[in-house]
Amino acid sequence: MNKNDLINEIISIKNAKRIYRDRATSFVIKNPEIFPFLLELTFENEKRMAIKSSWVLELVCFENINLLIPHLNYFVENLHNVNHESMLRPLSKICSFIANIYDLSNQNEIKKKLTTENKIQIIEVSFDWLIGNHKVATQVFAIDTLFLLGKYFDWVHTELKLVLKQNINKGSAGYQVRAKRVLERLDN
Repeated sequence: MNKNDLINEIISIKNAKRIYRDRATSFVIKNPEIFPFLLELTFENEKRMAIKSSWVLELVCFENINLLIPHLNYFVENLHNVNHESMLRPLSKICSFIANIYDLSNQNEIKKKLTTENKIQIIEVSFDWLIGNHKVATQVFAIDTLFLLGKYFDWVHTELKLVLKQNINKGSAGYQVRAKRVLERLDN
């Protein structure tokens, strides 16, 4: 399999329905050698291809996050270049996956490979997503990521608390529920 095979698979995604995304996800899982091409397509300038690739990337990472591990630096370093709302939700969800796995008490590959610089970059972009004018799903995943990675950087929880308290009354119902839950955990 090569990049053109993946491009054809991505192009065949008609819309965001799960059935189309699942087919492309399965294609990548069965052919892990094309995973680097999926990352490239996600961060390329061709928006339609990048959007569809980000949808698939989220599902691939959910099924097998280990495919991302050798490419963590590339993934993290390119997050700040993305500004299309349809891409931010899946990318913020992947950051949440990373933070969740990192926070597990046992030793794992994410814990071994995620550098301090990577964590700081994820924290910075998550704050950008949280305080920017973004959809609630992107912000909720950013809250989760910041809460988890904030356990390893004292200043993060302080800043997260300030942002949540400042914006809780302006947020949607989903934002308010998550913000209240996280604020309660931060206060204990």
